[in-house]
Amino acid sequence: MPQGDKDKYTDKQKRKAEHIEESYEDRGTPKNKAERRAWATVNKESGAATSLALVAVIPIRMSHQKRVARRAAKHPRTGPPQIAPRQLKRLQQRVRATKKRPDNASPQET
Repeated sequence: MPQGDKDKYTDKQKRKAEHIEESYEDRGTPKNKAERRAWATVNKESGAATSLALVAVIPIRMSHQKRVARRAAKHPRTGPPQIAPRQLKRLQQRVRATKKRPDNASPQET
């Protein structure tokens, strides 16, 4: 495939590039620069895959924010974080020890 050949692109990608190119031209960008930007945008959004076979093989990368949001939606937090049983037992023992201690006593005296 010679450089610059657009035969392998799908019809949808070609329409999209044309639309993007027109919008750049409306904003005052020169025609050749608008065309390059349009195809760069199409390549970026389609994962740079130029045939249907490649589109099926190469997954489109998801942004970090979308991955975090999807993960949060799958595993919503319900309530406070869980404490391991051993940690809970130690915390309860510490609380009981401080309750038994008189107000003016230091921890070493008990």
